[in-house]
Amino acid sequence: MSVRGRKVSTRGEAVAASYAFGPLEDDVIIKHRLLTRTTTTRGEPPLKKLQKKFTSFVLEIEKDGSNHDDCEKLSRAFLQELSTFEIPLLKSKAVVDTNIREKESFHEFKDEINRQILLAQDDIEDLKKQLEESKIERQHKEECEAIRKLVAAQPPRSVTQKTIVELEKEIAALDAENTASSRMLELRKKQFALLLHVVDELQNTIEDEQKSLMEEMRTTAEENKIGVDDASGGLEAMAVD
Repeated sequence: MSVRGRKVSTRGEAVAASYAFGPLEDDVIIKHRLLTRTTTTRGEPPLKKLQKKFTSFVLEIEKDGSNHDDCEKLSRAFLQELSTFEIPLLKSKAVVDTNIREKESFHEFKDEINRQILLAQDDIEDLKKQLEESKIERQHKEECEAIRKLVAAQPPRSVTQKTIVELEKEIAALDAENTASSRMLELRKKQFALLLHVVDELQNTIEDEQKSLMEEMRTTAEENKIGVDDASGGLEAMAVD
């Protein structure tokens, strides 16, 4: 494919290019060159040229007469053309062999990559597990640190023990005071019950004395009334007398 001209913009504009053939024709020409191994735009395919050389050589051999020089000349031309045609074939064979080796190397490389991917996935899973374990361990460390700070904020053991002893003494004193208060309360209950009993007995005695007094007063009044009546009767008798 020959390029006649190309214009490149220095300010990012579109690239304008004109070609000897259209895009479809370019594809046909490239395909034809690949199939016939033609390296120029115009020219006879090497295989066709080789066929012509061979045909000329065979026709010259089949002629009658002394044409040894021409046969030798055509033979050299045919061998030269054959060598020229063989070189691209050798190059193509070398390219094919290289491509095969590269393909095999690519497959090996692909297998190695897949193996490394599997190893990386295993490593990722292991790292995930280690990360979870690290998180749990860190959480435990944070909890232990919080407990340590809480313990450090507390007073010393001797002070705490002394405080406990003092509290135990206060509790014992409060228990003794409570026991004494309970006994005193029980005694006060008994005394109060006795007082109520005495008051009840005293009230009953007072009521009995009041009743006796009332009876005595009523008896005295009746006796006085009888004495008055007797005195008035004697006076009347004396008056009659």
